[in-house]
Amino acid sequence: MEAVPARARAYVACVAVAALLCLLPLPAVRTPGWEVALLAALSVGCEQAAARWRFAGTFYPVLLAGAFLLPPPAAALVALPGALSSPVEQRPRGLRRVWRAAQLTVGVWAAARVHGAMGGRDAVLAADFPYALVPAVVAVLVFCLVLSLLDGGILALAEPIPVRRAWRGLFLRSLAPVAVHGLAGLMMAVLWRSPYGPVAALLVLLPMCVSWWVFAQYHRERAAHQATIRALVQAVDIKDEYTRGHSERVGQASMMIARELGMDDARIEVLRFAGILHDVGKLGVPTRLLRKDGPLTPQERRIIELHPEYGHEMVRGISFLGEARAAVLHHHERLDGSGYPYGLTGGQIPESARVVAVADAFDAMTSTRSYRRARPVCAALEELERCAGSQFDPRMVTALVRALSRHGWHPAVTADEPGVPRPRPAVTGPSGARR
Repeated sequence: MEAVPARARAYVACVAVAALLCLLPLPAVRTPGWEVALLAALSVGCEQAAARWRFAGTFYPVLLAGAFLLPPPAAALVALPGALSSPVEQRPRGLRRVWRAAQLTVGVWAAARVHGAMGGRDAVLAADFPYALVPAVVAVLVFCLVLSLLDGGILALAEPIPVRRAWRGLFLRSLAPVAVHGLAGLMMAVLWRSPYGPVAALLVLLPMCVSWWVFAQYHRERAAHQATIRALVQAVDIKDEYTRGHSERVGQASMMIARELGMDDARIEVLRFAGILHDVGKLGVPTRLLRKDGPLTPQERRIIELHPEYGHEMVRGISFLGEARAAVLHHHERLDGSGYPYGLTGGQIPESARVVAVADAFDAMTSTRSYRRARPVCAALEELERCAGSQFDPRMVTALVRALSRHGWHPAVTADEPGVPRPRPAVTGPSGARR
């Protein structure tokens, strides 16, 4: 984001000033310069390795080891070279480097200050376990809290995000990885002060680098999954312009239903994929049928009704989709057996397909299409409840109603010209959802 609001730039400047104040007492600090230089060099090396091998996030063990070993100003200085020299892809690069350097400097300074006030450096020197863990844990919590507070502030000022949402979940999401890095930093600090010296401390970095690499591979694979799904959805949106955005909204509604049913996070993610990809089979349907202005003939209707099977053929080899593949195939089945493609009934229909069926029908009814205007949310829910038991699973309908009562819904217009609806008959079910 090149156009950074003035208030966000002012916020970065304030944090940078705070970082400089943290470093101000540095000339009066009595600590071996080689220790600061070696830790700073390690920090630079880790940042460069992260950029070269495309690791995820910042490598904190060296920074936290500095907080456990050095006085606060010296520990804060360790973070500075690595943050300023780290490659930045997004613009404005200079501002982002200053922000990251200032944020880490303040965070490490706060952690070192708390750790020293609790007698942590003496405990590290004496290898006094388990007492050495107490100041280290508190210091890690403070480090994580400072980073979360600063991150939330920049999000609230630089992005169009409500202030209450800017900090939501930041601390808890970052706590686990920072805690692991903190433990490694403590091990480094203890070995550094042991008779074996810094060489032994460096050995701690080896398993951490391996685990970091594995974590980065996971994120890279996840990004590849997301890119695959985005490409498929964009292809569908281009082909069927009347329902642009529908897939993402069905994914969101499917996720809301899954959460309301108490499913675990991994399954919720799979059901989001199922909702997003439910119409991918339209890529196999002739464009002239998807955009036809006149009524569909029985033969044309049968061709369109093949799209779940086309979609299943397209995604069945994508292993990470799991049960989402069954949802793509069966999301037009009905509990009473009158659906397609196989006329399954009741419990024969996979649960994922029953979730997506409700999400699909709900978004279709609450979105303006070229052939009709959107229904109000309450009217769409009444229609879903009316068809529950015959077309839709009542559990899924009830879950959606409960989720919407808490979180609401903001239907989007998907037709090219929402203000001028053109009559175009579509294949519909009792719910009015496009079939």
